[in-house]
Parts: sequence; C-alpha cells; structure tokens
Amino acid sequence: MCLGTNVFGSTLDEAGSFAVLDAYAAAGGNFLDTADVYGRRGAGGSGGSERIIGSWIAARGNREKLVIATKVGLSSDLHGLSEATIRRGIEGSLGRLGVDVVDLYYAHRDDPDTPLEETLGTFQALISEGKIRHAAASNYGAARLEEALRIGAQSEDMASYVALQPHYNLMERGDYEGELETVCQRHGLACLPYFGLAQGFLTGKYRPGGEQVDSPRADGVRERYFNERGFAVLEALDEVAAAHDTTVAASALAWLRAQPTVLAPIASATSPAQLAQLLASAQLELSEREIERLNLASA
Repeated sequence: MCLGTNVFGSTLDEAGSFAVLDAYAAAGGNFLDTADVYGRRGAGGSGGSERIIGSWIAARGNREKLVIATKVGLSSDLHGLSEATIRRGIEGSLGRLGVDVVDLYYAHRDDPDTPLEETLGTFQALISEGKIRHAAASNYGAARLEEALRIGAQSEDMASYVALQPHYNLMERGDYEGELETVCQRHGLACLPYFGLAQGFLTGKYRPGGEQVDSPRADGVRERYFNERGFAVLEALDEVAAAHDTTVAASALAWLRAQPTVLAPIASATSPAQLAQLLASAQLELSEREIERLNLASA
C-alpha cells in the first residue's frame, strides 16, 4: 500500500502527520505519494504536504529508506506541463522535501496545449540531471497515454512513463477498466490508483441512517454513492471482511491490489489507528469467489 499524503497540511497538522508517517514506517511502509498542490489549505499554502514530509525526513534521517512520488502541472501558479513549468515545479518540490532527487515524478494531469515531446523531453533531461529517477502520468486518457508511450519509445531524449495514477476503485471502474487498462497491460505500466477508498465511502463509515461523518467531502460522497449500487458494494465488502476478520477498508484495497495491472493502491489516513485498518490490506488475499462477488456488486 502506498501512503497518500493529500491530508497532510490540510485536514491534518504536522504533529498528526508525523504520527501517521511514523506508524507507516514502523509497519514497514516506504512509499509516499504527494504533490505540489497538497496541503494548500494549511498555513504554508500550496506545498504544505511536501514541507511536512521534508521536515519528517530531516527529523528521522531516513531518506534512503523511502520511495517518494510527487507531481507537477495542477497548481494554479504552476499550471500545465511546459518545460519552464516542470523545471520550476521540480526545484520547488526538491526544496520543500529537502531531497536531491524524487523517485517518481508525475505529470499530474494531461496538458493538451503543450506538445508531448516538450513534456517528455523535459522529464528525460531531469532524469539525466539526477533530479528525478522516473517519470509517470496521472489523469491521462487512453489515446494520449498511448501516444506519450509511443513518443517515449522513439528516442533516448524522451522519457518513457513507467506508471499511471488513475481514479480507480470499486465504485469508479468505468474510466479505467477497458482502453486505459489495456494500454497499461500492453506497455507494462504499473497502475497506482488514487481515491482507492472512494473518498472514504469504502471504509464503511457512510451508512444509511448511520452517524453523520464530519468531513468536507461528506456531502459529495453521499450524493455520489448513496444508491442501490453503493449499498450493494458495502454489503459485499461486509461479507468479505467478516470472512477474514478484517476491515471493510482493507477488503476494498485488497480487491484493488488483486487487479492484474495494479501495483499498489494509494490510501490516506488521519491517525495511526485508521492507518492500521488500511495496512491490513497488504497481507489480505481474496479468493476468486470473493473477487467475483465484489465484481458483480460493483458492476
């Protein structure tokens, strides 16, 4: 499981973020996903998540044990994927993280106004300069991703994306399964889905007639997922979780991890106790029957 840090610096302060990071590292976790726009609600503004991670790395002295992924292209003051934007973006991220190199650097969202050759050429230059190790794509459509991979394969001066971060979970299957998944299979791209728990719905904390959830996303979650299909998915997850004596959240993430192209789902936590419920997914192996049960419920 990759630890999502979008809550750091926004709904979670530095002390709370350190507690989650310490618990994740103690459990053997080493893969952190952040972005230059995460934490923008915090006092530090945009980049708050990266600053907190950087402070934690400095305090723990553990950079060499970590795989760090961050992103560029979605910030209002660094928008798009031009060479100038990407170069400003990586310098800002390296500074906030307090590191010399980022392991995985994502194009946060496709930029149709910038030639793919410019974007991929800049990523390759950053690899050659030792500022990033690999480039990846997030929020790309199948046709543009295929084109980017074709261009990347044609020249040593162009980076080739090694991973895709799509919006994908039991409740959001249509945009990934099909053409996008086929592109990943054909080119051997690792899929690292974000919102693996459907913004908290797949933790089971949202129930008809249940307690009100105190979250800025609560109204949107209810509007999107409070329906017959959503409740059928929760019922199926309840059955799977009970059979393994585990949590609904772990069961939902285990389904994601079982998908052929998925390397690791991304999930975030606001406390060590919440994190423990998610980490159980890393050892949870679902049977073919359980996977099919969840497939049918979420179809």
